[in-house]
Amino acid sequence: MKSLVLGALTVCVALGCVCFAAPEPAIIQHSGEWTLSVTFTQPEQIVMRLGAAGRAQRFWYTILSVTNNTNEDVGFYPQCDMMTDAFQIIPAGRNVSLNVFEQIKIRHQNTYPFLEPLEQVDDRILQGEDNAKDIAIIWPDFDTQAKHVKFFITGLSNETAVVNHPVEKDQAGQPIKVYLRKTLELSYDLTGEPVFRSGANVVYKGKRWVMR
Repeated sequence: MKSLVLGALTVCVALGCVCFAAPEPAIIQHSGEWTLSVTFTQPEQIVMRLGAAGRAQRFWYTILSVTNNTNEDVGFYPQCDMMTDAFQIIPAGRNVSLNVFEQIKIRHQNTYPFLEPLEQVDDRILQGEDNAKDIAIIWPDFDTQAKHVKFFITGLSNETAVVNHPVEKDQAGQPIKVYLRKTLELSYDLTGEPVFRSGANVVYKGKRWVMR
């Protein structure tokens, strides 16, 4: 039993070291690298009755506005994960009906008339303000006990980095390579009683670019 505990601690320490040693995004990007300009809305809730039984289901969403201010048209393959303080990770769009997006689009049609769902956004974004994209990123409801959530959005930059895995090795005994991408991290606190989910208050705590 003692050896199992020590082994688990060793893995945790190793993983902690790689996280600590992970490279930071470049302050000045190299030639050929680009990062899109981004704004985002405060996360909101929407409740809909779905399915044959008409059961009420709660969803969360944010609207991301992306503009290509680089000097070229670029490929665009965004993805987003939500992570709670209990390390529950939920990919955006999982178990989310298109009907949910349609209702969000109606709700914001005056502000975002060309709103698109993340899962159907075009795979190329052209230069300039006229080609900016407004994208709805949607998740099903998550752990009501969560007090902090982070959104990790990739595909907004082509900057990458490679690090060695702290534990896993290939057949030659060399560390497996881990490929990291420049990722936008958005952090929020959640306040309020879990039983009153509709009244949960979302507090923006900041953003930063990370390699993930």
